[in-house]
Amino acid sequence: MREIFGGFKDDSTPLYLQLARNLRDHIESGAVHPGCALPSERDLSEMAGLSRVTVRKGIGQLIAEGVLVRKQGSGTFVARRIEAPGSALTSFSDDTRTRGEEPGIVWMIKDYAQPTQEEAVVLKIPATQLVARLSRVRLADGEPLAIEHAVVSSEFLPDLGAVGDSLYLALEANGFRPTTGTQRVRASLASPTEAGILRIMQNSEVMRIERVTSIPDGRVVEFTRSVYRGDRYDFVTEIQSP
Repeated sequence: MREIFGGFKDDSTPLYLQLARNLRDHIESGAVHPGCALPSERDLSEMAGLSRVTVRKGIGQLIAEGVLVRKQGSGTFVARRIEAPGSALTSFSDDTRTRGEEPGIVWMIKDYAQPTQEEAVVLKIPATQLVARLSRVRLADGEPLAIEHAVVSSEFLPDLGAVGDSLYLALEANGFRPTTGTQRVRASLASPTEAGILRIMQNSEVMRIERVTSIPDGRVVEFTRSVYRGDRYDFVTEIQSP
């Protein structure tokens, strides 16, 4: 990795940004593969002939861009891009465990409330029917990857205490796991609040996803709006000729 530090240009660009640029170019060239660990700050400092403060700022820049990810107690790694199947009805928790990572959540809202007019129409319920309002930050190995705002009719979730890291698992326990649905994905930019929660830069690319799912008898179970980090996710759909 020493070749990364072959030359820092004598220009007005701060050294930490030059370091970040050299590391980014090295990663994008394929010389360092996704999932690979970076040397420690101390080792990088010695290799580059830069102070540890400068190295720390350069690494922090790439973490903010989503190029690198820091795992507590493990070190700093080249971020893996996650391929999410666009045609499969799976849960975040299941997908995370399939990749060998540990799912986690930070709850923002977990309560019953009256539905908005839009929610009542989408869920096909009376405006007087309570809904479970579930807003949470979704984590993988402690890294925030998505913000989800789910609304579920209270008849499908009579006990919010039973909802852990997987909404679908709680629905399945009550016999209401969704089997079909529609999902809309559109490109967008992170708001200041979203950027802060997801630990990305303001106006970073994100994907906004709206999902409506149903159980076999046709009843609508879930109305979810999510924001996923665009630097970490690719939504992939298989296609074939008719």
